[in-house]
Amino acid sequence: MPGGDGRLNHDLLPGEKGPQDACGVFGVWAPGEEVAKLSYFGLYALQHRGQESAGIATSDGSKILIYKDMGLVSQVFNEASLSTLLGHLAVGHTRYSTTGSSSWQNAQPTLGRTAAGTVALGHNGNLTNTAELLELVRERYPKVDGELARGNTTDTAVITALLTGDLDHTLETTAMEVLPRLRGAFCLVFMDETTLYAARDPQGVRPLVLGRLERGWVVASETAALDIVGASFVREVEPGELITIDEDGLRSQRFAEVKRAGCVFEYVYLARPDTTIAGRGVHEARVEMGRQLAAEYPVEADLVIPTPESGTPAAIGYAQASGIPFGQGLVKNTYVGRTFIQPSETIRQRGIKLKLNPLKAVIKGKRLIVVDDSIVRGNTQRALVSMLREAGAAEVHVRISSPPITWPCFYGIDFASRAELIATGLGVDEVRQAIGADSLGYLSEDGMIAATEQPRESLCTACFTGVYPIKLPETQHLGKNLLERDFSTSDGCDPGPDAEFESVLTPDPERATVLIEHGQVPFGDPGRPE
Repeated sequence: MPGGDGRLNHDLLPGEKGPQDACGVFGVWAPGEEVAKLSYFGLYALQHRGQESAGIATSDGSKILIYKDMGLVSQVFNEASLSTLLGHLAVGHTRYSTTGSSSWQNAQPTLGRTAAGTVALGHNGNLTNTAELLELVRERYPKVDGELARGNTTDTAVITALLTGDLDHTLETTAMEVLPRLRGAFCLVFMDETTLYAARDPQGVRPLVLGRLERGWVVASETAALDIVGASFVREVEPGELITIDEDGLRSQRFAEVKRAGCVFEYVYLARPDTTIAGRGVHEARVEMGRQLAAEYPVEADLVIPTPESGTPAAIGYAQASGIPFGQGLVKNTYVGRTFIQPSETIRQRGIKLKLNPLKAVIKGKRLIVVDDSIVRGNTQRALVSMLREAGAAEVHVRISSPPITWPCFYGIDFASRAELIATGLGVDEVRQAIGADSLGYLSEDGMIAATEQPRESLCTACFTGVYPIKLPETQHLGKNLLERDFSTSDGCDPGPDAEFESVLTPDPERATVLIEHGQVPFGDPGRPE
């Protein structure tokens, strides 16, 4: 499955789930351009952010057409389908499900009615007050219709319903009333028949950028998508900003004050290496993480090799700083995309070799440093270490260019549950023993943050620290399948099977006290003020 480098993620073992990416959004307003094709190539560049479904909506100024389906961008669209999507403005979306199941009903862009017409909306991120917003929808619009009535169970459908608005309100006016009510991470790209809109949450958790075409404007999740469609980078969409683009040009409004908390994991893994976030090149940040890692955890070895492709930039940095040669000790199957064919038992037993194979002549007799960006369950690293030893490696030293992942994300990344995260219950040496490595070193939080060149207070590090910059609701209102639970037979307080409600989530009392003294929110006590 393509990952943060656009090619591969931690899904190297059959059935092994790595950190699943946030969604990708794209919007374009460009009279005279083939906006459907621009959207297609923009989404193609953002494929690493979601591989479950894809969709594009276009408008010619009088009506909105939409085409979406399950699968990769290249599987959903072809010349015939794109040729039917006519107009001068478009929004596109590629999805990984962070709220709501992976189903056609939940594919985006979503469609909804407004006072004056129709809205099509794509969302990257994850709201934390979805239950509260759903109650607001029921209060304002007792006769539920649209996406929610058709079985859509995402927070995106709830936002779309709220944008219905009053008869005397424009979509822009309604958006300025609704956006301040949203909590959590959201990058929204939406449109009506004549106008393109883009909005970003006050924390700026997920990236969203503005680009200029010769005959129009583009908004996208990453700068790499601007490059692909030939748009020049203008600036980031600011946290707490609503941008409106129509025949009168571009205008901007603020709906909330800036409280920056950009996701540090975008730098570690999620974003493409050829993307720039907050002025810092992602590739450069990852190389620097490798350099920091070499300074923090040096070891005598003969060769530095990456876990392709996610570990490559950090491995380059490690080799540069340590003076140990960099080499390619593993060959990746270039055509490893998402496969819907389950491997046979014989192939499954070969595990990781379905996607990676060692270069025995390079590895044999060598003391290896293997660099990757993170460890989730540990199964992939265990299989990788075993494979390298079978290939003749004398020693295998594992280096990870981020701290241990020990906490769930509620802002748009779907990690394994906390009980499944190997670092939750084990110390570093215990993890080392579990994966079979000769040594193991994780990059420190300070080293990771320094590599991003961002102020610590401007980053969200919740998956590493358990400190959540955006207040979380009570636990019964959390979980990927929140809107798919049966509220008719309970008071709505029964956690679904997806929920992160194990007892291990309760923070250590001493740690909680320290966090509260610093005005931060420890998970397990979401009711405390920020």
